[in-house]
Amino acid sequence: MNHRFAKAFHLLSVLLFIVIFMYIYSALPTQVSFEVDSNGLPLKVIDKDIFFYIGIGAFVILNVLLITPAKMIENKATRNFRRLFQKGDPFRENMLAWIYSFVAVLNVSIIIIALYIHGINGIIEETGQPSPIGLYSIAVFFVIWIVALFVILSKKMKAVQSHA
Repeated sequence: MNHRFAKAFHLLSVLLFIVIFMYIYSALPTQVSFEVDSNGLPLKVIDKDIFFYIGIGAFVILNVLLITPAKMIENKATRNFRRLFQKGDPFRENMLAWIYSFVAVLNVSIIIIALYIHGINGIIEETGQPSPIGLYSIAVFFVIWIVALFVILSKKMKAVQSHA
């Protein structure tokens, strides 16, 4: 049941990414700055279309690569998956929930990075440097999800050891 909420969170993050990324793409200048000096002058610039293709490419590649294991678990692709991830097993549910929510966190991270670049290109003229708080939150999200993975795996190891 938990993995259904994680799937919904993943779907919401995909939709959010599409809407926000399209808005950012339309608002960016033709030359996108992704690094500026202390005076607000661009140090590194790329074309708006290249920024778009890099963002969409990273999004699609990460989603396909990271959702594939979850789909293999759900569809019981191999005999090993059927044996390790039995239907109704809490470990299966927790792993599916972790995978889908981790991909959603990656999608949110891409959104945060795109918003930061948008801030560099849009806000810099008015207020100076955009706040890097969003970038720090990406690291916090990753740490939380990696710790959750180790908790899930340690519970499974304890369960296997107690049955052996």
